[in-house]
Amino acid sequence: MTPTDILRFCFAQGIDSDLDRHLAFWAWMMRGGADAQIIARFSSLTAQAAAGKCDSWAESARGRLALILVLDQFSRSVYRGTGAAYAQDPAALALVECGLGNGHFDSLRSPWERTMFALPLVHTEGPTIRERAALNVQLAQDTLSMAQESLKPAYEFCLAQSRRHQAVIDRFGRHPHRNAVLRRASTADESLYLEAGAFPHEHEIGKG
Repeated sequence: MTPTDILRFCFAQGIDSDLDRHLAFWAWMMRGGADAQIIARFSSLTAQAAAGKCDSWAESARGRLALILVLDQFSRSVYRGTGAAYAQDPAALALVECGLGNGHFDSLRSPWERTMFALPLVHTEGPTIRERAALNVQLAQDTLSMAQESLKPAYEFCLAQSRRHQAVIDRFGRHPHRNAVLRRASTADESLYLEAGAFPHEHEIGKG
């Protein structure tokens, strides 16, 4: 298994100018539709990456992106509904922060790849999450400016999502929808938020 295998799976070919197909594929990847295929094809690789056996991938920009995808996205599919889904977030975040500093992120010219590269900034909980959420909004604004006209609605949605995540993070300092699976108590304010059920990660893709 190579970084190219991961990137070919995560970034469908031939839909770069088709907004509807772009959004449909994005929804499939990000909302659980790809789980069965990821589990069947990449469970072993996900465990290997978690054990550090794919660290050499990070020597190149697109290899680093592939490793981020495995740790951040594939872990969520393979371990969905358990605390293990989030266990590799710190490792993914470390890859992102290094990639922002060493030029790997800037070398990516695809808005889609840049968006996926940056996700651990808001996915990873911790003491710097508010600052990282603000950075993610800025990166989403920059990425929107790079998108071709036919796909701008997709990246306008990404920017809106970044702001929705930032609002939750600014309010709580973490992602309350994880509380149950991580066996942590919710505050009174978090309980109200959970009862309302308007979670950014469930917001309909392509809608505002």
